[in-house]
Amino acid sequence: MANIHDYLHWRGDLTTAQAPFNEVDALILAKLAYIPFEEIRLRRGSLPIAIGNAAKELLSQPGIEKHVHFDDDVQMLQELAESRRFCGMRLSNYVNRFDEESQTQFAAITVQVEDGLRYISYRGTDSTLVGWKENFNMTFTFPVPAQKSALDYLEQTEDMGKGSFILGGHSKGGNLAMYAAAMAEPAMQCRIDTVYNFDGPGFDEKMLDTPGYERICAKMNTFIPQASIVGLLLLHEEKYIVVKSTEKTGIMQHDISSWEVECDHLCYLDKVTNASRFIDRTLKGWVADVDIERREKFIDALYDIVSKTNAHTLHDLDDNWLESAAVILSTYGSLDEDTRKMITSILSLLIKNARENIRPLLKG
Repeated sequence: MANIHDYLHWRGDLTTAQAPFNEVDALILAKLAYIPFEEIRLRRGSLPIAIGNAAKELLSQPGIEKHVHFDDDVQMLQELAESRRFCGMRLSNYVNRFDEESQTQFAAITVQVEDGLRYISYRGTDSTLVGWKENFNMTFTFPVPAQKSALDYLEQTEDMGKGSFILGGHSKGGNLAMYAAAMAEPAMQCRIDTVYNFDGPGFDEKMLDTPGYERICAKMNTFIPQASIVGLLLLHEEKYIVVKSTEKTGIMQHDISSWEVECDHLCYLDKVTNASRFIDRTLKGWVADVDIERREKFIDALYDIVSKTNAHTLHDLDDNWLESAAVILSTYGSLDEDTRKMITSILSLLIKNARENIRPLLKG
């Protein structure tokens, strides 16, 4: 049951000239977008730096393990620093933008894979509540600020040289990669070789009907684990591939380090699990039952309630879960009657959809 770390050991000594760039390489570079490169002052306009040198500089920072997003990020940095395949790839144009007022969380970095080929890696949702709120905003707002930023980033990077592009990202980052590719001008779309979406959500119907999406759709490759939740949210027209994760539950399978690797590709499965289909149908049914205006009011109300805890991240909520729960219950109780009724009504619709979709599974 090998993963991306095993892959770095197996193929880390092979350059892309010896073994062409593949989907596992794309997955690793999607994960790279979560690394806090601001710790080494890498930003847009600064000189490019080799991945190996950037990794070594980050690893030399005191307490770097406290600043990374995933538990295995430090391990990945160590492996990248020693990898002949990756250490010479050059990083540039790192952007990390966070704005609580506009509910924006956006980060991206460009990787020069080889001469004439650049990979733009978009970061997925971090642990901030603002980042998660922006995700939920996708159910009633199009485009969200991060999607606009993703297109702006692509357009600015396009002007910095010739050659072709690969766009990719994990979670919301995959959605941003698809959005930027679909909204790009036709001439830029011709320069995009592939778009990788690793368990990222889809779009609403308006997006799927745009000429840009239709032009680029054949270049999109979406990968989801067998019990995917996030990757089946909203609508998808592009083809998707089911991959095997070593984790048991859908949320844990969202961690791409749990995805199994075989040689130079991910391990494929025929279909998603019954649990994944159940959640997918339930959420799609719920979205169809609740109009855009009510979705916005519901999500804004829930966010306002959670915000009263003064937590900024999911970790804050978890670390102080007892106090947070008390504040949430107290805040809910102090809401006006109309708001409480609205929340209860929409949650009831979610339960109704769950009941309707669980019956076929139980019969089967």
